[in-house]
Amino acid sequence: MFWKKKQKKRQTMADRGERVDERLKHIAFIMDGNGRWARRRGMPREFGHSHGAATFKKIGRYCEKIGLQYMTVYAFSTENWKRPQKEVDTIMKIFDDYIEECFLEMEEDNVHFRFIGNLAIFPDDLQEKMAKIDRETAHKPFILNIAVNYGGREEITNACNELIREGKQVITEADISSHLYTLDCPPPDLIVRTGGEFRSSNFLLWQSAYSEYYFTDILWPDFSPLDVDDAIAAFYGRKRRYGGV
Repeated sequence: MFWKKKQKKRQTMADRGERVDERLKHIAFIMDGNGRWARRRGMPREFGHSHGAATFKKIGRYCEKIGLQYMTVYAFSTENWKRPQKEVDTIMKIFDDYIEECFLEMEEDNVHFRFIGNLAIFPDDLQEKMAKIDRETAHKPFILNIAVNYGGREEITNACNELIREGKQVITEADISSHLYTLDCPPPDLIVRTGGEFRSSNFLLWQSAYSEYYFTDILWPDFSPLDVDDAIAAFYGRKRRYGGV
């Protein structure tokens, strides 16, 4: 009788005690596919967003564990307000619950929570929660940018308007970079998009000029630390020329 050889379980970088090196400091995620994940299971789209939120927490902790210094996620775009009101309401409720969980868990996490985007649209109490968790975790070493009501074009426009208000007559690239929502972070080295789509969707347009992109068909709620490892391996296999040869 022939016995099938048992396949060895694949270990993550963290399982092997490995960490990223100096080539990779900042990773960003376009977390796509929550709604499709839910529909494939015969569930409403809101069900997928709930599971996607759990994946976001898991992936954030994993990225910090393997030595990344910055992580940016596209949580809610300026265009997402066009979605059905029930779905938008669910996302806002998940967002509010997530911030409350951050307060409860911030002592055990090494995360500096930052919320980027045009935050003025949110209710005053939610804005205060975002500002408070930012202040109270500012000493933490792992910076997590959560992009909400965010759009890359709006971010650049906002930076230019701020510079005009400051009296700038000539605007340089350095001026714009210093007025972006991510001004305290280096540009992302790697941007990962899940869900099988191949576009940037108005995410970090200025900052991603020389970022490496990694696209996968995996829907965000199914995305795992092993999938993070695959994206990192692909990144390390590329030669970044920055316009040179």
